[in-house]
Formats: sequence, C-alpha cells, structure tokens
Amino acid sequence: MPIELIIVIALALAFDFLNGMRDASNIVATMISSRAFSPATALGIATVGEFIGPFLFGVAVARTIGEDIAASEVFTLGLIAAALIGAILWNLITWYFGLPGSSSHALIGGMVGAVLVRAGLGAIRFAGVSKVVIALVVSPVIGFVIGFLLTRLIYFLVRGASPRINGFFKRSQMVTALVMAVSHGSNDSQKTMGVITLSLVIGGVLPSFQVPTWVVAVSAAGIAIGTSLGGWRMIRTLGGKFYKIRPLHSFATQLTSASVILAASLFGVPVSISQVVSSAIIGVGSAERASKVRWSVAEDIVTSWLITIPASGIIAAGVYWLMESLGG
Repeated sequence: MPIELIIVIALALAFDFLNGMRDASNIVATMISSRAFSPATALGIATVGEFIGPFLFGVAVARTIGEDIAASEVFTLGLIAAALIGAILWNLITWYFGLPGSSSHALIGGMVGAVLVRAGLGAIRFAGVSKVVIALVVSPVIGFVIGFLLTRLIYFLVRGASPRINGFFKRSQMVTALVMAVSHGSNDSQKTMGVITLSLVIGGVLPSFQVPTWVVAVSAAGIAIGTSLGGWRMIRTLGGKFYKIRPLHSFATQLTSASVILAASLFGVPVSISQVVSSAIIGVGSAERASKVRWSVAEDIVTSWLITIPASGIIAAGVYWLMESLGG
C-alpha cells in the first residue's frame, strides 16, 4: 500500500476519532445534566452504541460522501488529504472555543474547497452538495418541531403523575441514549468510510466504490474510541447553557434526535448530530416555556453552523494550494 494512501487513511481515522470525541457531548450532555447517569456510565453507553451503529444501517451516507460531492476523476490522494486537514483544523478551532460545530459539514466544506482549487466550479456536483445543504437547513427545523411536539405530548400523557415519574425518565434514558449513539455511529462513521473507500479506489487497491468490512470496522473503532474520551467543553455548552435540563427534557431530546438521525442515515443524508441535538434541546425547552431557553447561546451555535462549510473550505483550499506549490 503506497505511503500516500496510508497517510490519507491515518488522517481519515484522526478525523473519525475527533468526530467521536467532539460529538460524544451531544449524546451524553443531557444524561449527565439531568443526573440520570454518571459521566462514566453515560460515556460507556455512548461508546457501545457508536461502535455498533456502523454495522447496522448500510453505507448510503458513505456513497454520498464518496460519489456525490464532486466528479470522481478530479480526486487525488493529495486533494483528499487537504480536505481532511481542513476539516480537522476547523474541528479543533470550534472545540477550543466550545462551540458544537458540525464535523459532517466541515468535511463537506473541506472537500469542496480543495476541489475548487484543483478543478474549478465545474467539477462540483451540485445535486449532491445541495442535498447536504438542504439537510443543513431542514434537519435542525425538524429536530426543533419534533422536540416541541413530543414534549407537549409527554406533558399531556403524564399530567397528574407523581414526582416518581422522573424515575421512569431517568431509567428510560438507558435505551434512548443507546439508540441515539447507534444512530450517530451509523451516520457519522459513514463519512470516514466514504473517504477511506474513495482513497482506496484512487490508490488502485479497490476496482470500484464498494466499502470493505475492514473499513467499516476501523471506522467504527475510531469513532467509538473518540467517544469514550468525551468532549467536556461541548458537554458544558449543551448540558447547561440552554436551560436547566431535567430527566423529561433529556428523554425527549434523545428520542427526537435518534429519530431524525436514523431517518437521515437510511436516506443517505449526512446530517450533523450537533445541529439536531441542539435544535431538539431548544424545541423541548420551548414546549415548556420559551422564555426559559437562553437564546443567545443558540445564536452563537447557529453562527458556527453557518460558517462551518465556507471556513473549512477556505482552510482546505489553502492547504491544497500550499501542497501543490511545494510539490511543484
């Protein structure tokens, strides 16, 4: 296997690891803040789900990443490396500032930015990119609406219940958190699968875009290991800065998020778990009382969403230009 291919695979797994470490917060933050489980237990549940997820729901998202963003003939191992570096650097920047930016859209932005430098606008497959952008806009809206409606339904169903109902919502999070982790693993690890498989095709190891089982396994392991280490900056943002989260809020948020992410995985749409979870948290809180949500935090997160694709694209474009200049 050529050294260039090994480097690209290593970068892809580094992105996968960081993705898991950052996005662990989205799975466990509400569990910890609602005092349903200890941090160690919450991360253990998330880690198991993240590893299982990639094996269960096919490779539709991986195909979107590998085939639908740009014309396949423009991709080189150097271009993919630049895209991954752009995504990794942007992830580190948002991690440092504690903003739950989107690893998914950082990768898309990195790919688009590097392709633009190498081949221009004509190489971009706008149908695939538009699918991602539509998901960027629609998935948070869906998360908010479902979270709002589900919470209203729950309040209706438990009206008149004693405080002991909180015990049910705490225990139930063992299931909802596991399902959410499985859904996240099924969606986000497929981005890494797509990048590695595309690299194997470019490197001549595979004759066509077919995801090998070992790629599924290493992608699952990478995101699971990252998840096990957690992302405490984002846990504080998601778990405490919106409003005081109680077991009912956490249960409703997890059920909402898992539903949206699983649906996206089945349709081959790479969505951002941070977007879905954040919007679900806001929807759940608004169902109780809109004034209880700290909307200034939500505005900061929305800003990070909007700049992720262009920012990671600019970084990747600069990295690819520098690589080409030094190579030339």
